[in-house]
Amino acid sequence: MKKDIHPENSRLVIFEDVTAGKRFLVTSTVHTEKSDKMDGKEYPLFQVEISSASHPFYTGQSKIVDTAGRVEKFKARTAKAKKAK
Repeated sequence: MKKDIHPENSRLVIFEDVTAGKRFLVTSTVHTEKSDKMDGKEYPLFQVEISSASHPFYTGQSKIVDTAGRVEKFKARTAKAKKAK
């Protein structure tokens, strides 16, 4: 492996899939304020909405995860377009 190619702030981080409840311990440079314990040690914690544990491609199950309200905005636009016709 080449020396000195990794960033200075590379460290172990817990990625938690809030949809599936799964946790992964991975090396990352992501910035986070939260921390939690895993295997008796404290690590920074980063929460994600979709990971391989909940993504339909990997699980074979279709789910709608909408925390930003995009589905409601889309439905409102389509309803408005139908009224205009």
